[in-house]
Amino acid sequence: MTDNIDHLRAVMGSDDDDNDMQFETRQTVSEQPATTSGNRIRLVRPSSTMDRGTWSEFSSHQEPERPCQDTIRLFDGENTPQNISSYGFLLGIACGGGLVFAFLSNSSSWHVPQFGLFLAALALFHFLEYLATALFNPDKLTLDSFLINHSAHYHAAHAVAFLEFMIEYYFFPSWKTFGMLNYLGLALVIVGQACRTVAMFSARHNFSHHIADYKAKDHVLVTHGIYSIMRHPSYFGFYWWAVGVQFLLMNPICLILFIYWLQRFFAERITYEEYTLLRFFGNDWTVYKAKTPTWMPLIP
Repeated sequence: MTDNIDHLRAVMGSDDDDNDMQFETRQTVSEQPATTSGNRIRLVRPSSTMDRGTWSEFSSHQEPERPCQDTIRLFDGENTPQNISSYGFLLGIACGGGLVFAFLSNSSSWHVPQFGLFLAALALFHFLEYLATALFNPDKLTLDSFLINHSAHYHAAHAVAFLEFMIEYYFFPSWKTFGMLNYLGLALVIVGQACRTVAMFSARHNFSHHIADYKAKDHVLVTHGIYSIMRHPSYFGFYWWAVGVQFLLMNPICLILFIYWLQRFFAERITYEEYTLLRFFGNDWTVYKAKTPTWMPLIP
């Protein structure tokens, strides 16, 4: 009787071992249902039956886990998703807030809708600069493509324009009454922005915020679209956008200063850029330049 019980226990133990082995084998290799191409996907999972050498070899082919980042990195100058989204969000707030301020200013004590329109135009300008670069020049895309950190002179110009507006509004509020000159400024801002954006979308990958000193293989001379009307539509657009802003804000002092510095800046930049274009495209550029003006003051 005792021998029979021992024999029964031995048989049951053997069955349990077989079940455990089958379960572990299922953990190690399993097959997913056939895909549309008729192939089966083999999934390998760790199990107690794998020896250490096999598991080490398997683990070496797996993608390493990325360490968790507990620190929040914003506004550090890197072209990271969090910085891009933060810049875009803040520009959207400035643009939307400026438009709301402009529409509600007549019903408040601040009767200066032009200031809200200026904020909206400025935010939209920087957003479109980044968007065009992202669409057509992703390899050149950086956080500086927003042109927010353009230069110290750029920041100083806007700071002086804002300071003049506030001082004149405080001492001579009647100067800032919205009238025909403000509408002229708004029209120049819209035309300038439209020309610059159309230029970037027309030139596509040939457009760059920096003058190229060497000719890339895919660099071509763009002469179609808005480039058939003017040689430098992006410069033309920014020139009249900046002048229009001063008309919009009714800043007489900054208007004169902006016209002087813009003309001087673009005269030097265009001279150098056209020198490089002549090296790149030779007679094609000479013919194109002869028949296509810039439509910018004192720059034929």
